[in-house]
Formats: sequence, C-alpha cells, structure tokens
Amino acid sequence: MNDDWKKMMATKQIWHRSHLNAVELTKREENSLASHLGIVVTEVGNDYLCATIPVDVRTVQPHGRLHGGASVALAETAGSLAANLVLDSATHIAVGLEINANHIRPVKKGLVTATAKAEALGRTTQIWSIRIVDEQDRLVCLSRLTMAVIPVDRK
Repeated sequence: MNDDWKKMMATKQIWHRSHLNAVELTKREENSLASHLGIVVTEVGNDYLCATIPVDVRTVQPHGRLHGGASVALAETAGSLAANLVLDSATHIAVGLEINANHIRPVKKGLVTATAKAEALGRTTQIWSIRIVDEQDRLVCLSRLTMAVIPVDRK
C-alpha cells in the first residue's frame, strides 16, 4: 500500500496552488536565514521541491567542509517551504516540530541540492524526507522533517 501511495503521489500535484515559480519562492525567503546562507529554490515538481546552497565562507566549518548546520538549514528550508505549499495559507500553516539529519559525505566546494518529498501528509502533521546531494549526485545528507499543521489564527 505504501508503494502504491508513493506512485500515486508522484503523478499527482500535491500543492495547494497550481502555478508555483521557483524565483518567487526564493524571493519570499528574503530577509531570512535562507537568504543569508544563499539558499535558492531551483525547481518545483508535482510532488517535490528542490533548493540549493553554495559551499562557501557562509556555509563551511573551520576545516573548510560544508557545516552540518548548513545542511540542516537547507533541509528545513526546503521541507518547510514544501509543507506550507500543500496547505491553504489563508487557514493553516506548517511549523517545524522535529528534524534529524545524517551527514554522509563531506563537501568542500560547489553547490549542494536538497530535494524534499512528502512521506505523509496528515491533517495535523506532515513528514518530509529531504535528500541532499553534491554536484556529482552523491548523497551528502539524509534528513527527515516533521511539521505540525496549525490554524493561522493560533496564538
């Protein structure tokens, strides 16, 4: 059943709005951590969202490798954006509840790309898997993000 659900989701658009523009989504992140780190939304498919982050002075640790926190920031940005695009923004928002990350491979230069895909889209929670790969498509980080779905007017 799980494989059937994934196949169905891969062909069906899951977003609340039908026309999504990567440039507009990146612009929505102005004046945020994502903008400061150079995160750019690059693609929105029927059931996934991709974003990149440069490996540069903003995102490396003292040894010159991509900082694990930068990978997590990229994963949470991609997953959070995707989670909110599934919802009617007039009534509900998704906020981070939990994130984990396994750092697989170091990266010293270039861009890394995160792809966020839904694992579960529930009424009150969503779970997203985010794969981060380097420019050679090698796995750099694997993350899982759990989002709480709350009413917009919740205080």
